[in-house]
Amino acid sequence: TGKMAYAIADELSSRGAEVTVVSGPVSVKPTEAAVKVVAVESALEMEEECRRIFPASDVAVMCAAVADYRVENHSDVKLKREGNEPPEIRLVANPDIAREMGQMKRPGQLLVGFALETDNEEANARGKLERKNLDMVVLNSLRHKGAGFATDTNQVEILTKNDSEPRRFGLKSKREVAADIADVIAEMF
Repeated sequence: TGKMAYAIADELSSRGAEVTVVSGPVSVKPTEAAVKVVAVESALEMEEECRRIFPASDVAVMCAAVADYRVENHSDVKLKREGNEPPEIRLVANPDIAREMGQMKRPGQLLVGFALETDNEEANARGKLERKNLDMVVLNSLRHKGAGFATDTNQVEILTKNDSEPRRFGLKSKREVAADIADVIAEMF
């Protein structure tokens, strides 16, 4: 839905940040008029826009839920059933955009990622923090009622390179969660 992404964009913009959102097709829009939106249709387009925008950015918040794989043999026309065998569908890996930005990151830039985990939550999020050269990971666990994508609320933990223990937050509206995230970004920046 993009609710969390736009809540973060709106929160950062309301605090005076110049914000550009690279967004796939979503049903929500920013409420802050100053938020610039670059619309993309695919993971490859998102990667291209992030590569273009990231070098001049001070902070990047990588919260898009990009699929790990895409269909290799995409067709722009309907595949007819009549007289044909079912097509073979092969998957290929999508780019790991957060990892790429972590490799491009220069001193002074802050890179924030998200982790949606169902088991070994903290260990998996900490691994993502290190593997992708992130400065901060916002951990979402689907075990918390009222958290996740299809809700107006969320409950997160924030892990940073500087903290040995995660910062735990209670169930809040997505805008309140965005404010917590923005507070930690401001503290680290």
